[in-house]
Amino acid sequence: MKIVADVNIPFLKGVFEPYAEVLYKEGPAICREDCMDADVLIIRTRTRCDASLLEGTSVKMISTATIGTDHIDFPWCEEHGIEIFNAEGCNAGGVMDYVFSALYGVASRKKIPFQDAKLGIVGVGHVGRKVERMARKLGFSVLRCDPPRAEREGADGFCTLDELLAEAQIVTIHVPLDETTRGMVNDDFMSKIQPGAIFINTARGEVVDEAALLRARPKLGALVVDTWCNEPDINPRLLGECDIATPHIAGYSYQGKQNGTSMAVQAVARRFGIKELEEYYPETEDIDLHPVLIDAEGKSQGEMAAILQYNYPIFIDDFMFRTDPSGFERLRSQYQYRREFYIE
Repeated sequence: MKIVADVNIPFLKGVFEPYAEVLYKEGPAICREDCMDADVLIIRTRTRCDASLLEGTSVKMISTATIGTDHIDFPWCEEHGIEIFNAEGCNAGGVMDYVFSALYGVASRKKIPFQDAKLGIVGVGHVGRKVERMARKLGFSVLRCDPPRAEREGADGFCTLDELLAEAQIVTIHVPLDETTRGMVNDDFMSKIQPGAIFINTARGEVVDEAALLRARPKLGALVVDTWCNEPDINPRLLGECDIATPHIAGYSYQGKQNGTSMAVQAVARRFGIKELEEYYPETEDIDLHPVLIDAEGKSQGEMAAILQYNYPIFIDDFMFRTDPSGFERLRSQYQYRREFYIE
């Protein structure tokens, strides 16, 4: 059995070696020659899996240690019998932490009060649910827009995108990238958003029409961007307009990486009958990496801002990125995973 794996997937080295030949490479450098006699690819979003990579190879399974799957050509893989697994929801806690560290951070710097603020969540899946739960515990009113869920579950508790944009002082995007969401944040979207609103994108860069976002920037109270079009070659003008800018690391928590790798490993183990790895999880005894329970009871906005920045000082990530935007991939691959925090 041969596995080709992205060398930057944490906790993976040594796991499959007793059972398979494993070739580790930088994700973008994985090529068709590597895959010719491979059974499995274990990847991240930096490996484009389509006919140019897979045609004529022996690959039977792609296991991506990420939530996103827009780097995989599903129709082609399905047509050629290649099984696909993604680590759905693995980094939801890390993204939720990012959203609130960024939100309270920019509000503190720009003196934006949250009293009676409505937080609008566009896309209420794994991440959106966690953002909703935290927002309610912190006292926000929450608006939820998720047409697929509303269609399945009924409209009660959901609103339209137009309603959300008209009412929310904070808009945070958590949709997958597909044909319905690509470029959804466009001129029309921005024309309907409230003046002074805080806009946060941690979904996919291509969900946003960056030219439209730049045109609307004077209307916004604050702008937070973690995901970009054309990564790693980001738009420097957009970088300069952000209050917080980071290199696609919102989900880079220690727990998120533990989850993503363990889910990818377990999927391969189940598919190929490696029973010893079917419950694999990279545990740590380091208490400094364990999740932190935050007591939000009775805390003022300023106190919560200080607590959140203590647990995740997001402006360090912002500073490091602005210092070297061309180091986008290096900053990601060398990132020191942060531990997650949560509120009961």
